[in-house]
Parts: sequence; structure tokens; C-alpha cells
Amino acid sequence: MAYNVDITLIKMNKKYYYEYKGKIVNKIVYKGRTFFDKYEKVDKPLTLMIMNEHIERKKIIAHDLINRDRNIVENIVFDYNGNNPELFWNRVSLLLREEGFLNFTAYNSKTPGHLHLYIHKGHTTLNEAIQIGKKLSSKLALKLPKQWRMFPNDDLPPEFNILNLPYGLFKKERGASWAKHM
Repeated sequence: MAYNVDITLIKMNKKYYYEYKGKIVNKIVYKGRTFFDKYEKVDKPLTLMIMNEHIERKKIIAHDLINRDRNIVENIVFDYNGNNPELFWNRVSLLLREEGFLNFTAYNSKTPGHLHLYIHKGHTTLNEAIQIGKKLSSKLALKLPKQWRMFPNDDLPPEFNILNLPYGLFKKERGASWAKHM
């Protein structure tokens, strides 16, 4: 099976990737808390062959949300772990349109019904992305029970601001095609 998920707008750094090992590979103390990392950084390019192994579920591969060289992010991500992805999509897409975000994509994760919704923001400083994520999360929490985490996240060590590669497209929003209805 070939990896054929359209991830072009994610603009991920493919110079390296993270591989899930199923055991603790690193212990990190961050803001007075201890985290146990089960992903190992692989300093090799993320190739189509590696992505194919991920989609075939031979390996679990993750990408970094933060461009470490420039301390910026291209995407702000809702990691939805609820049980009603359609309702989540409808509410979050309305919120994002109201807030002026026109390009966003929801991908299926490994667990059925769970989504990674990427807001394609482009060259945003890490601190600004964290603040925008918190603001969007707070506004959405007024409309839905909170069943998501935001990335990037300053409550986690920088090494934990990674997400598994998507397994499939759920839905996407591009441009202002909805604007004629307003």
C-alpha cells in the first residue's frame, strides 16, 4: 500500500522524523514534571518508503510541528479525541471561518473517530501559535465539551510537540468558497 494522503499543506520538515519505539527512550523533566518519551528522533530524511511503512502500520512515524531552525510553526493543530468527529468538524469549521482562517484540513488518526485538524497558518512564531491555539480552544470549549488538545503546546516539552503522520483525509476547507453564503 502506498502513502497517498495529501499532506502538501502541512509543510512538514522532512529532514528528520520520529519513530515510536513502544518503550521509554528518554526521560525529560520540564516545568517540574517528568515526561517519558517513547518516540526516538531519527536524523534521516522522511522518505516515501518510511511513509509507506507507516500507512501499512509496520511503524508509527511522527513529524515535528516546530521548525527548530527558525522557531516557527506552519500549522496549529487540534488533536481531537472525542467520539463525534462530524459534530466537532461542523463546530470548529464555523469557529475558524469566523476567526478568519480559510485553509484547514482534518485528517484521520490511527484510532477511528479521532482527528488531527491542521490550521494552515504559515510562518508563525512559536509563542504566537501557542497563544492562538489557546484562544481557539477556549472559544470552542464554549460550544463543545473539551475533547481535544492543542499543538503546539507550552505545557509539554518541545520534543512532545510532534504528531503521527495522518492515515487519511477526513475533510478540508480551502479559500473562501463559503463566503457567498454569508
